[in-house]
Amino acid sequence: MLSKRNADAILVLCIGAIICGTAIFLLFPVIVTVFMAFDGREFMGPFPPPSLSIKWFERLFSNSYLWSGFQTSLLLAIATTALATTIGTSAAVAISKMSPRARDVTTTMFLSPLVMPGVIVGFALLMFFSVLDVVPSFFRLIAGHLIIALPYTIRMTLNGLNGISETLGEAALSLGANARQAFFTVTLPLARSSIWAGSIFAFAFSMDDVAISIFLCDYNTYTLPVALISLMRSHLDLTIAAAAVALMGLTFALLVVLDRVIGLERAIGQGVYKA
Repeated sequence: MLSKRNADAILVLCIGAIICGTAIFLLFPVIVTVFMAFDGREFMGPFPPPSLSIKWFERLFSNSYLWSGFQTSLLLAIATTALATTIGTSAAVAISKMSPRARDVTTTMFLSPLVMPGVIVGFALLMFFSVLDVVPSFFRLIAGHLIIALPYTIRMTLNGLNGISETLGEAALSLGANARQAFFTVTLPLARSSIWAGSIFAFAFSMDDVAISIFLCDYNTYTLPVALISLMRSHLDLTIAAAAVALMGLTFALLVVLDRVIGLERAIGQGVYKA
């Protein structure tokens, strides 16, 4: 029979193997995409590529169709982030003041888009706006992206607000500040990191959305992910891999900024100001 020490060693090896296998399974598609984006061939061939080149990135940045989609996605993500941050922060402040039961019900209602398939949300918005038939495509896209971005700004802001002790606001009130001054000088600065975190997540998910955008775009206003799907159907080449790597780089840069400026654990965690 195995001794306890040997059994523990085997268990550790099995857990390590599972972790390594899972990491490889998750990272392998990303690695393949990165290598194919630098493929020097003129066609999609077997992996790994025999030579490397940056020509697919040159074609990406010279493609007016994709560049127009990127500009729309960037403007859309900025507008969505600004609206989602403003509305989400206001909603989170109101929710934090509710009773526990009302808070749970209201939070669940606002977070429900996270469990709703994007295809259903996009189709429902398409039917809704088809009745109005006067709303420009860009504003339809803002409405759709706002639905998927709001849950992140509300959830992250709530995490920050839940971590702020009520005694801090009471101390400001006891020193002569009114409720508005206490909020803007004490509560809001302490929740700032969570608000920024929600904003960055809202921006990233808006840039990456396909399921809702594909229902709300038209021939003149379309996002980069929708343009990539259209390009895959009409002319499949490795420009798509280059665009995917560019989007991954943008998302990674946002996470680095979040980690350097705020700190991921501090931004995502809660209870940091309870003590």
